[in-house]
Amino acid sequence: MSSSQPSNGVLSGVSRSELKRRLVHVSGTGLPLLYVLGFVTWTQLGYVMLLASAIAAGLEFVRLVVGLDWSIYDDLTRSYEQSNVAGYALFVFSITAVVLAFAPHIAVPAALMLTIGDPISGVLGTTREAGEPKRLRTLGAMFTVCLVVSVPFLLPVAGIAIGLAASVAAALGATLADGFKPVIAGYVVDDNLSIPPAASVAAGVVLAATGAAPVFG
Repeated sequence: MSSSQPSNGVLSGVSRSELKRRLVHVSGTGLPLLYVLGFVTWTQLGYVMLLASAIAAGLEFVRLVVGLDWSIYDDLTRSYEQSNVAGYALFVFSITAVVLAFAPHIAVPAALMLTIGDPISGVLGTTREAGEPKRLRTLGAMFTVCLVVSVPFLLPVAGIAIGLAASVAAALGATLADGFKPVIAGYVVDDNLSIPPAASVAAGVVLAATGAAPVFG
């Protein structure tokens, strides 16, 4: 006998619009993979990210200044983003910043922490209001994913011990940025903006302190 009752699985409490936002995050994985798979050089990836940032800035100008209300924004922005720069744009801006500032072995995993770790964290945890921390289970998943994506990049350049320490530091930085969205002067500091820089700075501190590998690109 078939049943029409909703599933109690992980995705049962996730709205359609939230899933769309998470898919946008995951699709962003293709940006750092352009470099990882050898399609572009590191310098060329910087140009790609600058172009992506220009496009995102243009779209936000149209939305916030010109006032055109395209239907896609209804699904890709949350309530507190209606009058602020949207998360997808902050996503692009933050990845651009770390790609331009840091060495590939720091910037690539930092970007992947946002494009892979944050969507998983978001699906596992219910959507929270600004300023409300995530549950420990969700943060644990975020930390684990971030550690997994950073190890392949940091261990080869810094060795097992220091590379692992840098990976743990980066994962902790990303997890802290993901776990709490402070509100400063009425503006929500979105984790799309804070995760890659937090991870990059944390890993960079370890590498700079030990001299094991370059920090800046």
